Amino acid sequence: MAENLKYTEHGSKAELSLSGSWRINRLAALTNDISQLELGKVQEVEVDGSSLTKIDTAGAMALLSGLKGKKVQLKNFDKDQLSLIQLVEDRLDEPVPRKKSKELGLIDRIGRGSIHAWDKARELLSFVGQCFSYFWRAVKNPKLFRGKEIVGQLELVLVDAIPVVILVTFLIGVVLAYLFASQIQQYGANIFIVDSVGLSICRELAPILVAIVMAGRSGSAFTAQIGTMKLNEEVDALSTLGLSPMHALVLPRILALVIAMPLLVILGDLVGVAGGMMVADFQLGISSTTFLDRLQIVLPWQSFAIGLIKAPIFAVFIGIIGCRMGLVVENSARSVGINTTSTVVQSIVSVILINAAFAVLYVQLGY
Repeated sequence: MAENLKYTEHGSKAELSLSGSWRINRLAALTNDISQLELGKVQEVEVDGSSLTKIDTAGAMALLSGLKGKKVQLKNFDKDQLSLIQLVEDRLDEPVPRKKSKELGLIDRIGRGSIHAWDKARELLSFVGQCFSYFWRAVKNPKLFRGKEIVGQLELVLVDAIPVVILVTFLIGVVLAYLFASQIQQYGANIFIVDSVGLSICRELAPILVAIVMAGRSGSAFTAQIGTMKLNEEVDALSTLGLSPMHALVLPRILALVIAMPLLVILGDLVGVAGGMMVADFQLGISSTTFLDRLQIVLPWQSFAIGLIKAPIFAVFIGIIGCRMGLVVENSARSVGINTTSTVVQSIVSVILINAAFAVLYVQLGY
C-alpha cells in the first residue's frame, strides 16, 4: 500500500489511515492509490487522520471522490482539517451551475445586424474615398502610376480570364437559346430567337456573368495576395521604404480590372451570341447569315453600350472590395480565408444591386 495510505477491511466495515501530505502536488498519485482500493463489499469506512500532516481541497476531493457512495466517518482530524473536508463534501454534491446563454430576440438580432452592416458600409465608403483621393494624386502626378504592375495585373485579370469567360458565356448562350427555341417554335415565331438572345446577352447576361466570374476569380485573388503580404509584414515593409500601399498595391489592381472588364464583356457578347446562333441553326433552321442580318436590325447600339457602361463600374466595386478586405486581414491564416470568402460574397451582392439600380435607371430614362 502507498506510504500515505493504510487500508484495513473488516467485513462490511473498513479502516483507512491517512499519513503525510495530501496536497495538490501529489494529487495524481493519491487519486491512483485510492482508485486501487477494493471497496465492493464495504458499506462504511472509518478514516483516521491522526498521522495526517497537511491536506488541501485537492486532497480532500481525491479522498471523498474515491469513497463516494460509502458511509464515511472521520476521526482524529483537527478542527481546520474537518472544516476543509466538510466544505469540499458540501460542494462536491452540488450540481455545476450552467451559465445560460442569453438568446437574443428578433428585434435585438435585427438591430445588431443593422449596426454591423452600417459600420461595414461606412468603412467601405471611407476606403472608396481614399482610393479616389490617391487616384486623383496619381492623375496630377503620372509618375505615381506603376505601369509594370498594371501590365502584370492585366495579364492575370484579362488574359488568364479569357478561357473561363468564353466557356461560361458560350454555354449560357447555348442554354438560353435552347430554352427560347423550345417555346417560340410552338407559335412559329422562330426568327424572334435572335431578338431574345441578342438583347438578353448583350444588355444583361454578359456583363453580370463576367462580373460574377471576376468577383470569384480576381476579387478573391486580390484579397488573398494582399492579405498574405500583410500577414508576412510586406505591406508594413512597403510603408517603411516610403512606398504607399495604395499606389503600389491597390490602384494597379483596380485600374487593371477596369481596363479588363469592358474587353471581357465584349468577348462575352460575341461568344454568347455565337452560342445562341449555333442553337438557332441546328434547332430552328435559322442560318448564321439570317441570324446576323436580323441581329443588326433588332439590336440597337444602345443595348450594346448599356452592357459596356456597367462593366467598369462593376470592376471598380469588385477591385475596391477585394483590395480593402486584403488590407484588413489580421495576423492569422484563418483571417485570410474568411476575408477571401467575404470578398466573393460582397462583390457578387454589390454587382447584383448595381445591376438592379441600372435596370431601374434605364427604364426611367426610356432605354
